[in-house]
Amino acid sequence: MAKKATVTVEQIASSIRREQSQHATLVGLKLNKMHRRATLEDTPAVRGMIAKVAHLVKVVEE
Repeated sequence: MAKKATVTVEQIASSIRREQSQHATLVGLKLNKMHRRATLEDTPAVRGMIAKVAHLVKVVEE
């Protein structure tokens, strides 16, 4: 059984004074506070969410 690819993201900026959709995207990525990390399955949907809030998160290489 092949191991599924994952991506780890960390929130590096606050969602205060951002559009509600950007805040909702962070919650969808399991992030809602500064410096939190989440490891998610690497799918096109997750990559699209990361792209939408790229200025608020960074992809962590582990």
